[in-house]
Amino acid sequence: MKRVLVLGGTGFVGRHVCEKLTRANWRAVVPTRREANARHIQTLPLVDVLVGDVHDEATLTRLLAGCDAVVNLVAILHGDEASFDRVHRALPSTLVKACASAGVKRVVHVSALGVDAQGPSMYQRSKAAGEAVLRAADLELTVLRPSVIFGAEDRFLNVFAALQGLFPLVPLAGADTRFAPVWVEDVAEAVVRCLNRPETIGQTFEVFGPQVLSLRELVQAAGRWAGVAGGRGRPVIGLPLSLGRWQARLMGLMPGEPLMSVDNVDSLQVDNLPTGQFPGLAALGLAATSLDAVAPSYLGHRGLRERLLAYRRRAGRL
Repeated sequence: MKRVLVLGGTGFVGRHVCEKLTRANWRAVVPTRREANARHIQTLPLVDVLVGDVHDEATLTRLLAGCDAVVNLVAILHGDEASFDRVHRALPSTLVKACASAGVKRVVHVSALGVDAQGPSMYQRSKAAGEAVLRAADLELTVLRPSVIFGAEDRFLNVFAALQGLFPLVPLAGADTRFAPVWVEDVAEAVVRCLNRPETIGQTFEVFGPQVLSLRELVQAAGRWAGVAGGRGRPVIGLPLSLGRWQARLMGLMPGEPLMSVDNVDSLQVDNLPTGQFPGLAALGLAATSLDAVAPSYLGHRGLRERLLAYRRRAGRL
């Protein structure tokens, strides 16, 4: 049985990747900083959860022992320049060294559409730097570049739906920026197919869905599918990027992970669409799933009953 190290296996995309790896008869090793983070995948029969710091080269080398491949899903959406560099460039650099020490060459790396060393956001620039590190190494590398990823546990459409349940309108920077959202199940399946197909070595795939929608259209659709305002959703008020940055700074003062950061706003200066220079899901034998075939099924549960259950949970009654 083949063995693969999955970095980021406890995250949104990682959970789906681990499930599909199990179905494909791969044994997955999933490191995590805290075992509690892995509760969603611990019941999978071919997943081994280990506590460890993947940013430590010695730990990463030890985790790679006996593995045939590694999948890197680790990414962040918020942070300062040092944080983006640590996760998106320095970790791939550490992975290169660990792979050399452990004798592992096969790597599937999940990057992002819009990566650009000269891009407007730290996210785009650091993602490009990470790709460059891996491409320069002696690896059997496949790179996947997804558009924004949606699914039942996403922090994208769910957030927009929740906001519309709280406010009468949605002020939004980058409202006309276009995306081609891709279903998390399609991304996960693409990862596994790349692992199983040696002919994908050396290739880059642009992973996107069949619908191109502006951010305004995505927000409005999330509101409709969630049944906000009788299924009409809330009005979206477009903001210039300068005001959007101020809005993001105010959000950053709130406790917890910000809903929108200044860097997120900066990334909205360019469309998040495929270039057409690289193959897509069809080259892996996959037909991309449309947003409106999936999102209504999970956003439609965001009704009064769900909110009441959430209140009861917070009150400790469930």
